[in-house]
Amino acid sequence: MLPQEIIRKKRDGDALAREEIAAFVKGLADGSFTEGQVSALAMAVFLNGMSRDEAVALTLAMRDSGDVLDWSDLPGPATDKHSTGGVGDNVSLMLAPIVAACGAYVPMISGRGLGHTGGTLDKMDAIPGYTSQPDNALFRKTVREAGCAIIGQTASLAPADKRFYAIRDVTGTVESIPLITASILSKKLAAGLGSLVLDVKSGNGAFMATAREAGQLARSLVEVANGAGLATTALITDMNEPLASAAGNAVEVANAVEFLTGKRDPRLESVTLALAAEMLMSAGVARSIHEASTVSRRALETGKAAEVFGRMVAALGGPSDFVEKHTDYLPAAKVETAVKADRSGYVTAVETRDIGIAVVALGGGRTDPGAAIDHAVGITRLVSIGAEVSKGDALALVHARTQSDAEHAARAVLAAYSLGQTKPAVSRPVRRRVVADE
Repeated sequence: MLPQEIIRKKRDGDALAREEIAAFVKGLADGSFTEGQVSALAMAVFLNGMSRDEAVALTLAMRDSGDVLDWSDLPGPATDKHSTGGVGDNVSLMLAPIVAACGAYVPMISGRGLGHTGGTLDKMDAIPGYTSQPDNALFRKTVREAGCAIIGQTASLAPADKRFYAIRDVTGTVESIPLITASILSKKLAAGLGSLVLDVKSGNGAFMATAREAGQLARSLVEVANGAGLATTALITDMNEPLASAAGNAVEVANAVEFLTGKRDPRLESVTLALAAEMLMSAGVARSIHEASTVSRRALETGKAAEVFGRMVAALGGPSDFVEKHTDYLPAAKVETAVKADRSGYVTAVETRDIGIAVVALGGGRTDPGAAIDHAVGITRLVSIGAEVSKGDALALVHARTQSDAEHAARAVLAAYSLGQTKPAVSRPVRRRVVADE
């Protein structure tokens, strides 16, 4: 099947047959489609879109380009969650052990930071000794014994997507909803899950800034996942301010341990427990949202989820007493600088993306794919929208390598905060639920 004929067909707005999509993915995986041909087809899809059936075919073909895991030997259901990315979004660190503590198994394959958004894998790498990319035997052993494992994608899972994404990244075609959908779901389907819950972010810190864009992506993901045989629902959640009161790597891990042991940011708690209930429902562990909410909160409040997190960390090479002594183990930045309000008032808005960019500029993210990350730097004590502050009060605390870095980040954080004299209405952190028949 000639690549140029497949490209021509999609260029002219026609639907591709399953066989044509399979030929394209094979060309992606074995290199027989050139970079120019892949780029041309990506642009044709970007401009003309794909039907649901085309997106399902692309997702399944990319799944089958590598290994597909099988968890049928587990004594309970395998489930996972995917977030479209945000700032201060450390939900996975608490969510996986909460759901595991309730009887499901969570083989969570996560990614690194992208642009201004933090990456779960980068956070886990802040824990000394933690093996974030274990071999398959250790991954399976950890999931079975601890109930969950948060690791990175291996080269054997959906390898066609890795090449496709790299080309899309440099050809201005990343934002195509069908291609985003296939990229996310091919890896989740390859992970061998029985169910999936999606956290689709909307707001000024999300890739999908508007409610309309987030709704379109959520519907595409849910419809294509279910069309591919994976039971999936989605929650659209607010990202118009950082979700946790911390943004960075080690600082978000510390925040997660505090969450699991009793000190919780309210918005973060709301989103985490809503996702936990959704996962338990989707996995069949609970029969109703009420039951799922009750058991997930109990797992958190009894300390069972914290125990699961500790077992997972130890099983993957981290300290066996990490939960109890995490402040002794996590790297800490040398310089701390408070970001002080320049006037009194209520916090009316936060430019969330700018907070994420400030973390990247501190060294907590990448400006180059191969760059190293400083896990110690970040921002904590981020004040939420609706809070009342007086002039000179701290809006946040910057953790930096140098005083110069700290001052630069403090200016960026101050500029990201808007203060007014009227207390604003505060958005609900969970906006709506998207299901397959919606």
